[in-house]
Amino acid sequence: MTTERPEIRIEMLSNPLYLSGVREMVAGVARRLLFTEEACGQIALAVDEALCNVIRHGYGRDPDKPIWINLIPLGGVAKPGESCHPTEALKIVIEDEARQVDPGTIKSRNLEDVRPGGLGVHIIRAVMDEVRYEKINNGKGRGMRLTMIKKRVDPSPEAEGAGGTECCGGGGGGNGGGGGSGCPGGEEKGHD
Repeated sequence: MTTERPEIRIEMLSNPLYLSGVREMVAGVARRLLFTEEACGQIALAVDEALCNVIRHGYGRDPDKPIWINLIPLGGVAKPGESCHPTEALKIVIEDEARQVDPGTIKSRNLEDVRPGGLGVHIIRAVMDEVRYEKINNGKGRGMRLTMIKKRVDPSPEAEGAGGTECCGGGGGGNGGGGGSGCPGGEEKGHD
């Protein structure tokens, strides 16, 4: 398992039924960490593609196998009562107990081969800043780990003026609803 202590750790079964919920949760967390809407969508897409690959290729579509998703904000997060301290990056570690494969063989298919499917690895590498596949060294000969990092980029001043990056929603901007315990002082903002 991952050596860093994740702020959020999810254990799910390899049932595709749960993919949309995981996507929504990951995008919501990224929003709370002040990632742009575009970056939130990219992070959710990368996680979805990675989980689909584990389910399809690692577990052969068996819906009862474990998958762990770890979210680790790099650079700190706001604590109740403090001013916003935006996260510098979000590290996502996905682990499984599937058959191990040589990480060097995990590649996207040729993009000139136009057909449905087979682009998950390409998409993950295109939307995330860092991507690393590795075998889990657990003595069992099973288990893979995918580590993905997305750096948080400050949006343009135009987006900032629209309220999309203010802490906890500020004026009801586009950051996923605002409010909640992440707001300075623990109070909700942007709600009646």
